[in-house]
Amino acid sequence: MHNIAVVLNEPRYSENIGAAARCCKNMGIRDLILVRPQNLEMEKVLKMATHEAVEVVNAMQTHDTLLNALADFQYAVGTTARVGRQRTPTDTPRQMAGRVAGLSQENRVALVFGSEKYGLTNEDLRLCHAVVNIPTADFSSINLAQSVMILCYEIFVCDLDVQVHIPRQATILELEGLFRHLEGLFVKIGLIRPENPDYWMGNVKKGLTRMGLTSRDVKIARGFCRQMLWAVAHGKCSDNPLPEPKPPNEKPPNEKPKVNE
Repeated sequence: MHNIAVVLNEPRYSENIGAAARCCKNMGIRDLILVRPQNLEMEKVLKMATHEAVEVVNAMQTHDTLLNALADFQYAVGTTARVGRQRTPTDTPRQMAGRVAGLSQENRVALVFGSEKYGLTNEDLRLCHAVVNIPTADFSSINLAQSVMILCYEIFVCDLDVQVHIPRQATILELEGLFRHLEGLFVKIGLIRPENPDYWMGNVKKGLTRMGLTSRDVKIARGFCRQMLWAVAHGKCSDNPLPEPKPPNEKPPNEKPKVNE
């Protein structure tokens, strides 16, 4: 649990921040990260956190963007109550917990929650490797602190197979660097349109984030991008296509057919 952090993106109510800190303390999570908190009042935070979670509150970090908050994490789980074509959930909380329990042995994992009013935007969710929706009956909106507790609890009680080993993954900042590199390459070779690259790149990002790339994988891929961009810029690409492979048993063009003697 020490490699897991709760990230609250633009929380609106100090009481929910304090209650989330209490949830973190209950489940053994030390890191609570805030992104652009609205109307932060520490007195209200501490009142809801209680004295037991004061150390979590005192260690809180604050960032100006979600990307900065997630930069050093290898895996991020986004949460949403609204579903649609661009925000299709990949996991239930229980399914997510099994993956995170294995990842968190050697990787830092962020559980990301949106504001009480708007939740996470599609752009926010694109930074996440997985998207979780908490199943409900007729009313899908769940209090922010309650959502935090549900996800943290599922991870805490997960029966981790000791044989599970997931190596250290690339950080979210490293992945974003690769995505920018790929986008530049794809625009340069005419694979995507420069005026609207987001739609096509969104599918690329989804595929690559789910592959579990390591830092070494990202460095190799970016080296490939750099070489391709250099070759295109300096006209080093060959105009001669590779020869088509010959069908099996095809005779050479100048070979005369054999005549039975």
